[in-house]
Amino acid sequence: MTLRILLIEDDPGDAGLIEAYLRPARFSGQAPQVMIAASLNEARGMLKERSPDLILLDLALPDSAGLATVSTVHGLAPGIPIVVLSGHRDAEFEAEVLEAGAQDYLVKGEFDPEHISRAIRHARTRARLEARLKLQDAALRAVANGIVITDSDAIIQWANPAFTQMTGYELEEALGRKPGDLSHSGLNDPSLYENLWRTILAGQVWRGELVNKRKDGSLYNEELAITPVRNAQGVIRHFVAFKQDISERRANEEKIRQLAFYDVLTNLPNRRLLLDRLQQALASRGRNHRPGALLFIDLDDFKGLNDTLGHDVGDLLLIQVARRLTECVREGDTVSRLGGDEFVVMLESLNGTLEEAALQAEMVGEKILAALNRPYLLNGNEQRSTPSIGITLFNTSHDNIEELLKRADLAMYQAKEAGRNTLRFFDHTMQARVEARAALESELRRGLRARQFLLYYQPQVDGLGRLTGAEALLRWEHPSRGLVPPGAFIALAEETGLIVSLGHWVLEQASRQLVAWAKNPGTAHLTLAVNVSARQFRHPDFVDQVLAIIDHIGANPHRLKLELTESLLLDNVENTVEKMTALKARGLGFALDDFGTGYSSLTYLKRLPLDQLKIDRSFVQDVLQNTNDAAIARTIIALGHSLGLPVIAEGVETSQQRDFLASHGCSNFQGYLFGKPMPAAIFPSA
Repeated sequence: MTLRILLIEDDPGDAGLIEAYLRPARFSGQAPQVMIAASLNEARGMLKERSPDLILLDLALPDSAGLATVSTVHGLAPGIPIVVLSGHRDAEFEAEVLEAGAQDYLVKGEFDPEHISRAIRHARTRARLEARLKLQDAALRAVANGIVITDSDAIIQWANPAFTQMTGYELEEALGRKPGDLSHSGLNDPSLYENLWRTILAGQVWRGELVNKRKDGSLYNEELAITPVRNAQGVIRHFVAFKQDISERRANEEKIRQLAFYDVLTNLPNRRLLLDRLQQALASRGRNHRPGALLFIDLDDFKGLNDTLGHDVGDLLLIQVARRLTECVREGDTVSRLGGDEFVVMLESLNGTLEEAALQAEMVGEKILAALNRPYLLNGNEQRSTPSIGITLFNTSHDNIEELLKRADLAMYQAKEAGRNTLRFFDHTMQARVEARAALESELRRGLRARQFLLYYQPQVDGLGRLTGAEALLRWEHPSRGLVPPGAFIALAEETGLIVSLGHWVLEQASRQLVAWAKNPGTAHLTLAVNVSARQFRHPDFVDQVLAIIDHIGANPHRLKLELTESLLLDNVENTVEKMTALKARGLGFALDDFGTGYSSLTYLKRLPLDQLKIDRSFVQDVLQNTNDAAIARTIIALGHSLGLPVIAEGVETSQQRDFLASHGCSNFQGYLFGKPMPAAIFPSA
């Protein structure tokens, strides 16, 4: 496209020279078209007929001169680049000319064809840039979102009118200050700001939401994007923040969410939200492998209360039921209302096995039964209402949501048929296990009160077969079940907390046995090992309780050895060492029981004041047939030697097992080869 140039010059000689300079020039591959006007008035007429692409302007015209000429021409042809032709060089005047609207300034007699061509190109480029900047500035000012530009220290350099409208701060008030100084509300998590700065200082765009404060103190939700701006050397020099007030959007979204996912009466999650959370819970089973439970709760005879007292009273009851249900569960669990008087509680991440999860779900169910059985105050009158609860467990991501709800619903109807105000499991086998466990717990409590427990003693010998002591083993002499081994009830005692009372009794009986043995020369030298449970050991008063028992009964603490498990030692090592050290100072010894079956760590092992390591029977049983068991046994013995600790092997049943262990340095043994657990009355003496 041909470049059209308007030359405004009253001197024919200068005009001819400039035209000659331009004749060989090429712009976009073509020679320019030059039009000449000898006065400002003539130029005005030409500008009306056709707009040029560039103006070469002499400042000494017959009808105009100086800066006024530039201003006039700039007004007649806005947006068209102007190159001023002057008869003298004056830096200050040149700056005024450029300020008045010209893009370049040439001094006559000091330029040649190359200079004037370059000036034309620069003027056109500069005009395009100025036009673009004006357009950008107008666009930024017209944008509905707030825009803030800061330097690299987050000091505000510029902000658009939308920023003022959003925050209440005029541009003059904001300049030189940091955005946080103007709008900090104190309601945003500090980690959010840490992430923000880490992101933008790394040269990346940060996007997020903040709760900010306006000049008048009111709060608003802001959607924010901050972009770092680098200079030519790649150094971050500015940040541009785009801000949008989304308070109304958030308020509307919350209203929609409440209507879509929450029950209007109780404000509990509705069926839709329950199904969504249940879907998420089932999906997470594949990651954490921990079971969950659904409790379907229906109020007994709610219809009768509604018909008798009216729907308003019924609604008050439902609101109070919702509140009580929420108080019965953990923060991460879900309490929902399906409709009417039907509620569902979803418990997530229950303990370990299905049996343990069922017990935990039952405990929550019992808690709900107790809570909903308390009287309700409705319109000043006391009313009572009871629930029927159905429970089903879920354990895999393949469980079907509707099927789970159906199971819980069916279990609830079984609770209704069983007389109401009770709970039932959908799985009859699980129900039977829960009932059996509950019965065992009841019998365990009764057994403690009735003194149905006794201690058996299994001999411990040295490498020569000489009797060195015994391990006290608990037995339950049940009136109908017979002699019950500890494996059948210790775990339950631990879960229910009965292990603390049971352990206290064991320590008392063991101390009395030590006193009895001390009176016989053949048994006075014997030590007695007593197992201590994790829950018992972690009791705040454990040390005081042990010492009080020993002092009261008068047993020799140097003859008492407490056996601890690895899992117990791993929890709060500092506290464990403190308790062990306090008891060891009084003469008690410690053995690490079942070593190798847990999470053995040399880091804690070397810190503990132990007296003995015990090889678990699971390694001893196949020590002659299983090379791995043999290697573990040898390693434990070697480790004991390196730590200066004697090693005792339990579960030794054959002389071949004993000989193998002895050949590798094991010096103490326990097992059927040397004697089964037996009552104290028939325990041998040396």
